[in-house]
Amino acid sequence: MPAAPWSRRELLKIASAGAAAGLLAEPARNAVAQPVKWSTGTEPPKLKAPANSCDCHHHIYDAKYPVDPKSTLRPGDALVEDYRAFQKRIGTTRNVVVTPSTYGTDNRVTLDAVTVFGPTARAGLGARGIRFNLAQAGATTPEMIEPLSKRVNDLGWHIQINAPAAKIMEIMPILERVPSPIVFDHLAHIPEPEGVNHPLFGQVRALIDKGRTWVKLSGAYADTKVGPPTYADSTTVAQAYVKAAPERLVWGSDWPHPSERENKPDDAVLFDLLLVWAPDEGVRHRILVENPAALYDYPKSA
Repeated sequence: MPAAPWSRRELLKIASAGAAAGLLAEPARNAVAQPVKWSTGTEPPKLKAPANSCDCHHHIYDAKYPVDPKSTLRPGDALVEDYRAFQKRIGTTRNVVVTPSTYGTDNRVTLDAVTVFGPTARAGLGARGIRFNLAQAGATTPEMIEPLSKRVNDLGWHIQINAPAAKIMEIMPILERVPSPIVFDHLAHIPEPEGVNHPLFGQVRALIDKGRTWVKLSGAYADTKVGPPTYADSTTVAQAYVKAAPERLVWGSDWPHPSERENKPDDAVLFDLLLVWAPDEGVRHRILVENPAALYDYPKSA
């Protein structure tokens, strides 16, 4: 997802380009064992990704693009070819590129990456939403949410929110009245160890029940107090979402895991969490294929 804010002319230009892009379904890919940059382990996951599975949250980093001087998160290069190695290991074929806070509102790294990826990717020339990263001081602010939500709603886009629990609760009155759909990153950052008993979970559930809010089953490590390999506390939250609203969930890898500066996770372990989070194969198919197709305007799979 591009980082906000953009001018209306830019939004319309990119929307037109995205509509003109070819829409081709990718065949299923057998996952293979291989090393992947910014990921621990080499083995493929136990879970075989169904055809047209989509990773709905990852980033591209490239040192040739200038960083936002306010950014404190500056990982090394994580290029298109590196991510393609990730796809070969995990077995997914569609992907949503999210502009990281490192580049502020300069979306060129994402625009160029999606051009290279082609029609199986979204964001940039194929944008479907804009992201407000409120996890730290940066280019986006809560005051921008409502006016930009109105702008992108006319394009059929959504707003994406990445923020700690306290900030999400603070902006909840804004989120309750915005016209566009809402997508929360990383399980909506429900705090642990309170988990589903924290007031934020009920507030996010209430937004979901209105039929216009989505949650990314991603970032199991973001708020966990338990950690790998089970991420048991994050698992409880994910399972609660799956039980309540499987039609409003998508999965994301968060590769190259920029928040995990020291110990990168094993992406096969993260993908296999879906076997526990959503034990029913039909529900997993919905999360990996059908829901992304609806949210990001991919062709419906056969």
